[in-house]
Amino acid sequence: MISPPAPARAPRRGIGRLLLRVLGSAAVLALLFALLPWEEVRSAASRLTPTLYLAALAGFVGGHVLGALKWRLLITASLGGAALNARDTAGCYGAGLFANLFLPTVVGGDVVRATLAARSLGRPEAVILGSVADRLIDFASLGLLITAGAVVAGVELTGWTLPVAGVLGFLALAAAGIALPAVLRALLLRLPPRLRRRARRTLVALRHISRRPAPALLAVALSLTMQSIFILVSARLGDAVGAHAPLWAWFVAWPLAKIIAMLPVTLGGLGVRDAALAGLLVPFGVPAAFGVVASLAWNAVIFGGALLGGVIGWLLRPARRATGSQPDGTGPGRVRATLGN
Repeated sequence: MISPPAPARAPRRGIGRLLLRVLGSAAVLALLFALLPWEEVRSAASRLTPTLYLAALAGFVGGHVLGALKWRLLITASLGGAALNARDTAGCYGAGLFANLFLPTVVGGDVVRATLAARSLGRPEAVILGSVADRLIDFASLGLLITAGAVVAGVELTGWTLPVAGVLGFLALAAAGIALPAVLRALLLRLPPRLRRRARRTLVALRHISRRPAPALLAVALSLTMQSIFILVSARLGDAVGAHAPLWAWFVAWPLAKIIAMLPVTLGGLGVRDAALAGLLVPFGVPAAFGVVASLAWNAVIFGGALLGGVIGWLLRPARRATGSQPDGTGPGRVRATLGN
């Protein structure tokens, strides 16, 4: 008689970590509301309307449509031509967007969508490389937007000395990013023989991307547009609740708050992002209560968009193919199977 399998501990640990992040968000929000003037919070929140929320949600969805196109473009470049179809792209991307609510940092959502895409295409190395490139481009775009906002701020507040120093620092980081592929290539070639096959596939994907810089440049443009849409939507929400600040201030504060919110201590950054954005806007004359309400409004948009992504991910679950299928015809044939529950 076959004994039943031992209960898995991983799901329990996952639930425990999720509960800790929920408690972390609750604790940070409780502290914020205890310190902030409640009358200001109530006054700011009362200015939000369902129409404004739906318009902000539409902007959020529109930005992520560009994000999905960017992700698919980079996977296509790393595969050398083959790509996810529109249905599978929407399903994988929506599932990853939903997972961002529960997994630690946005990287957790990246892993979910990359896993689904790898199962669908049968080329995990190329999909992972494209997904990593997608995340790195997003980080670089945030840095570029922060730099642009800081340059405008520096010109208005201190003249040209500080902006020039900031631009030079950003160029140094960009140069390091350009040199990164060569460093990775050298490290991959030193892998043990048993990992050489996967390394070879990764190098092939790197070669595809390096030989076609146009997709990478287009991906940067899409990322800058997507992040700028999010900043403009957040600034509009802030203006509606009374968090009036120069637009360049939002281009500095919002990306910084987003980066800070990636710390895996709260649920989807809830609480941490709000405290960070409010603190970053205070020097620009925005009362902390208004900054917190503006950030909470953006968080509500994120949660609504993530739930919509979950619905899309469920309805458009991608098919599964055998690992090793390649766009050039090598490897085993494709075997389609529906992903399990």
